[in-house]
Amino acid sequence: MEREVRVRFAPSPTGPLHIGGVRTALYNYLFAKKMGGKMLLRIEDTDQNRFVPGAEQYIFESLEWCGIKLDESPVHGGPHAPYRQSERKPMYMDYAQKLVQDGHAYYAFDTAEELDAMRERLKAAKVATPQYNSITRNTMRNSLTLPEDDVKKLLESGTPYVIRLKVPRKEEIRLKDLIRGWVLVHSSSIDDKVLMKSDGMPTYHLANIVDDHLMGITHVIRGEEWLPSAPLHVLLYRYLGWESTMPEFAHLPLLLKPDGNGKLSKRDGDKLGFPVFPLQWSDPFTGEKSSGYRESGYLPEAFINFLAFLGWNPGTQQELFTMDELAEAFSIERIGKSGTRFDINKARWYNEQYLRAKPDTELAQYLLQALAEHNISCSEEKAVKISGVMKERVTFPQDFWREASYFFLTPEQYDEKVAGKKWTAAAVAVFEDFKNQLETISDYTADNIKQLLLTILEQKGMKIGQVMQALRLAITGLEAGPDLMAIIEIIGKDETKHRIEAATTKLQSFVS
Repeated sequence: MEREVRVRFAPSPTGPLHIGGVRTALYNYLFAKKMGGKMLLRIEDTDQNRFVPGAEQYIFESLEWCGIKLDESPVHGGPHAPYRQSERKPMYMDYAQKLVQDGHAYYAFDTAEELDAMRERLKAAKVATPQYNSITRNTMRNSLTLPEDDVKKLLESGTPYVIRLKVPRKEEIRLKDLIRGWVLVHSSSIDDKVLMKSDGMPTYHLANIVDDHLMGITHVIRGEEWLPSAPLHVLLYRYLGWESTMPEFAHLPLLLKPDGNGKLSKRDGDKLGFPVFPLQWSDPFTGEKSSGYRESGYLPEAFINFLAFLGWNPGTQQELFTMDELAEAFSIERIGKSGTRFDINKARWYNEQYLRAKPDTELAQYLLQALAEHNISCSEEKAVKISGVMKERVTFPQDFWREASYFFLTPEQYDEKVAGKKWTAAAVAVFEDFKNQLETISDYTADNIKQLLLTILEQKGMKIGQVMQALRLAITGLEAGPDLMAIIEIIGKDETKHRIEAATTKLQSFVS
């Protein structure tokens, strides 16, 4: 009988969730959804020294904002609860002890000073990477070198110890990765990793394997940084007798800096002016705030679509996907092996596309919210019209106010460069007639407003290009913008006349 696909996202609550972690969660979610399986969230908090208050809640909120729906988690519960490793602590020692009894692990009683001395000896002997391994363990204080009675006495007296994996000295470890194919590693390059720490907490390596097995995980989709640990995990599955149910592995390529040189970091985002976290993060120790995609004005669906394409492609020309469409198109086979450059301009492009696709009534809410903050009243009908005119010119919801404020505020300043070139006596004469004749338009629409202007220009033997920039200057104070006739329709006859009069007075010195 075929096993149900079960995947997990297992972050540590040591700070805000990096965008690379969100992508890992997304790929897990899309794969589970595609295969009709389940996704769970497990909090890997065995390293209590690095625990950061608020980080766990931040992870929950980030995934929720992204639309990544969990089947099992510390919040949702599930048949394999608890989903925090710290709450599962008592069980791990049993598995570590079994490894010791079966000859696959051992007690190590070395002090910090003894470990330092070992490393110094190896450095002096020109060993490039000093390790506690199949060779050096023979010179250290552990249950492989000490008499059995001594080991028993040390354990009974409460002497601090760790449990280390006994890695074979000469063995080729093979692992099939769904993205990279076969990975072969010689055991001589692997050190005897600590499985249980002296405080009784398991390390990532043991807890991760035990939990994945007990929770029925079928596929481990995680970052490339875990690839060097994968052979060690293969050994643990084998030594615990779980090789037949070992999950399949897929190690995702790195997210690279925009220039392609190295892994994307928070420092890169700070330097280049873009977020690397899904939500704003406030450091509980320093109070330092880091920007988030949500607070910067990115829509969750745009953010997710952008993230999905950082390392994966559907093999078609389609770029815009709903979450359901992403899941339908997703396959691990189409994830690339090499790192992907981060391009914030592409993220902005996605946001523009998703904003433009929204109905004007929905976009109007962004504008109305900003107007309320500026104590400006506006009917919903007017806000809907403005949003429709402006949506091709905005990238973020907050742009509606910044780009459209002139719909509500008469210009106080004018682009002098445009005024110097375009504010002519002939143009002013046209505007005077235009202003006076606006009242003659019974059906006040952009088309009829334009027709009036064209009629006046024809009477004066002028072309529309001779006055349009100057008229836009009078109405908005700016050189460019959306359809000017639509703006004039929305602000109304009285405000249009008022603005033309104000501009005529203020720009008198530019008349040529």
